Amino acid sequence: MEKFNPLLYVITDSENFTEDEFLRRVEQSLIGGATLMQLREKKRGGLEYYRLAKKVHEITARYNVPLIIDDRLDVALSAGCEGVHLGQSDLPVDAARKIAGDNFIIGATAKTVEQAETAYRMGADYLGSGAVYPTTTHVVTRITPVETIDAICRAVPIPVNAIGGLTKDNLGVLEGVGIKGVCVVSAVMKADDVQNAARELLRAANALINGKTEG
Repeated sequence: MEKFNPLLYVITDSENFTEDEFLRRVEQSLIGGATLMQLREKKRGGLEYYRLAKKVHEITARYNVPLIIDDRLDVALSAGCEGVHLGQSDLPVDAARKIAGDNFIIGATAKTVEQAETAYRMGADYLGSGAVYPTTTHVVTRITPVETIDAICRAVPIPVNAIGGLTKDNLGVLEGVGIKGVCVVSAVMKADDVQNAARELLRAANALINGKTEG
């Protein structure tokens, strides 16, 4: 499997942006230091999702950052993307692995230790756990205690990323938790200065996780 860096995992939000502005924000987040990107489109049908995935993938490929597609393995594979992220109601991880093969990144959402262990056994490459805080996105979220995220990190050997309302100013709540990265949506995608927001979040994540003050 192609190596990936989960440190600053930017999840997209195209709502209320023109396509050109959305794609500009995608590129600005990559210039700012996003190390992994997920295209998340809950309201688009397969054709629209596929077409947008192709456009976003052209950008992420220029920066050598893997593009993960939320929910839709068919879109991820047909658009030539590097991975898929599966929620608890999506295709099971082991079924996706049979279709996609070993050289494909498969992430899974895990809100409990049991879910984390199951996803790992099925072949997940990383986990997303949260929400740490309430979010401003329209995705339905349920708060996951930091203690649970820490327990998940200790239960599986694959990278675990925290998600949910995270900003450069509130990452401290995750101090000492064994996460390998943070997932952010609004803190980057809706920022006035996307590039700078990504740069500051990368620096904050690096300080939290690696003890390094420079991103």
